Amino acid sequence: MPLARVIGIPGAVVLGLGSMVGTGVFVTLGLAAGVAGSALPLAIGIAGLVAMLNGLSSARLAARHPVAGGTAVYARRELHPMLGTIAGWLFLVAKGASAATAAIGLVGYLAPDAPRVAMVLPVLIACVIAWTGLRLSVIVTLVLVGIAVLALVTFGTTAAGAAGFEPTTAPTPARAIDLLHAGALVFVAFTGYGRIATLGEEIHDPARSIPRAVVITVLMTVALYLLVALAALHAVGATAFAEADGNDGPLASIARSLDAPGVGSMLSIGAVAAIGGVLLNLVLGLSRVVLALARDGDLPPLAAGTPGGRPLVAIIVVGTGVAILAVAGSIQAAWTTSAAAVLAYYGLTNLSALVAARRDRRPLGVAIGAGGCLGCLGLALALPAPAWIPTIAIAVIGVTMAAIQRRSGTTPRVP
Repeated sequence: MPLARVIGIPGAVVLGLGSMVGTGVFVTLGLAAGVAGSALPLAIGIAGLVAMLNGLSSARLAARHPVAGGTAVYARRELHPMLGTIAGWLFLVAKGASAATAAIGLVGYLAPDAPRVAMVLPVLIACVIAWTGLRLSVIVTLVLVGIAVLALVTFGTTAAGAAGFEPTTAPTPARAIDLLHAGALVFVAFTGYGRIATLGEEIHDPARSIPRAVVITVLMTVALYLLVALAALHAVGATAFAEADGNDGPLASIARSLDAPGVGSMLSIGAVAAIGGVLLNLVLGLSRVVLALARDGDLPPLAAGTPGGRPLVAIIVVGTGVAILAVAGSIQAAWTTSAAAVLAYYGLTNLSALVAARRDRRPLGVAIGAGGCLGCLGLALALPAPAWIPTIAIAVIGVTMAAIQRRSGTTPRVP
């Protein structure tokens, strides 16, 4: 049974923002500042450019294949079935790790001394909301994103109006490898636009709505990240930004150092709202990819069930996996793993788009796909080699499981 088409461009933009305005801006910008230093805005620009190329590739493919699953479907149909399987598992690794990061971050903000088992609660809440359907999910995400954006804009204007940081020595120019490394970290946060593509089966007029929603979402997010980064660098400098710490995140810590306690409290609330929105949207996206893998025979057919037009079993599978990762993992390990897996995933997205554009004889599509491939490759090469070990291992496990499932099970019909 196909999923119901229930959202248009505004709803798609809201869900995209809910996936992009979250852990990245509240946590990862500090990590990236420690790598790129005062060149952080340039790293954001690099990540934003690669994200836009990838977003346009994803949008074109989503319009061409308007079903749930994202690159797990695109790579299977445009490249090779095995590459579709690999793409699906890369997405599960990348976004499962990101979802676990969000759950850990939420509990860290709200109850720093809570036991590890408390990480299960936000995952459970996100799964319940996702089960109710996309309409309620869009409303909840709109409220959460609104709170987060208000907090970030308030911080940006407050920090930009501060006296300003005066360095005692000239900043050391960032190396190209550092810019790419920082860009890779930020890029993970920007890939929330992919949620729009993975929900393609539930969006009205996908050929028109998805490309517009992707472009709007990426531009809004890059502008917001640049505002926050420039304001923080102006107020305290790159070193203090990278070293800012606290249970409620580096931005709130910077706000308190500026004697703006009200802004610090607002940022803490905004961070909780934003990360909650990210977790909800990751559960939505992950469940659709599980659904697609089950439809294609890579997972047991039971996971392809859509009672009432909702992927209930897939949501339960995702919730269970994310909860286990959150209880057992850490933010640093989860984010590094996510960065490697997501770059490999979007490399396949762009390759799929390039092949599709060549078939359709669209030179612009070929150029966008090629640019996206090169961008992903450049960022991927800047990551530490150990980041790829869990990604490759889980992809191999996923392909092996799919082979076993295909020999022993049946494949549901794909819409």
